[in-house]
Amino acid sequence: KTSWMARGCMETSLFYHISTDEVYGSLGDDGLFTETTPYDPRSPYSASKASSDHVVRAYHHTYGMPVVISNCSNNYGSHQFPEKLIPLMIRNIVEGRELPVYGEGVNVRDWLWVEDHASAIDVILHRGWVGDTYNVGGLNEWRNIDLVHKLIELVDAKLGREPGHSKSLITFVKDRAGHDMRYAIDASHLEARLGWKPSVTFEEGLAGTVDWYLANQDWLEEVTSGEYQKYYEAHYANRG
Repeated sequence: KTSWMARGCMETSLFYHISTDEVYGSLGDDGLFTETTPYDPRSPYSASKASSDHVVRAYHHTYGMPVVISNCSNNYGSHQFPEKLIPLMIRNIVEGRELPVYGEGVNVRDWLWVEDHASAIDVILHRGWVGDTYNVGGLNEWRNIDLVHKLIELVDAKLGREPGHSKSLITFVKDRAGHDMRYAIDASHLEARLGWKPSVTFEEGLAGTVDWYLANQDWLEEVTSGEYQKYYEAHYANRG
């Protein structure tokens, strides 16, 4: 506070806090998270994110600090570290390794192409209303198991394999603690106020993402070091 107030940043600066939809908790079979959805974090991670949201708003309300907040859904796209669902599945399908799916695979997530998220951040940074909050989502929902089947279809086709070749690799593993059932974002406030909406469908973005990973196997090898193997084994091995 002392630093930015002393520098006279009230009129020239903006504190942009990027958060997650996990702060809202878990949805049932219907409904969407809006900017007015009460916070209900269910894990230590989401509780920490919710706490940071509240701290940012508190500085705005108490000291007039110029802030804006956005809460986004699951990102996907190129260069994503391969412990995340989509790059993990692509890599394992290519290599013929097990495809670990938590629980029964029925958890639902809204997916946001990373370049669309970047464009939303740019719009909010330059045109967002001070003190406002914006939900950023891809306007689609997929069950994890359905997404895995879609990735199998895409990757197997790209590699010239028979349809369904890799389905036998699906392995259901013990669900992780605090695994929320469903997230779904209503991004209509962002579209109505600032004119943003996703530029690609999930099917288009996913196909492009698969193409990128297949064309950049060297990058995958570089980032999957010995430390990554330890992470993989700790999170997925012996959980069947």
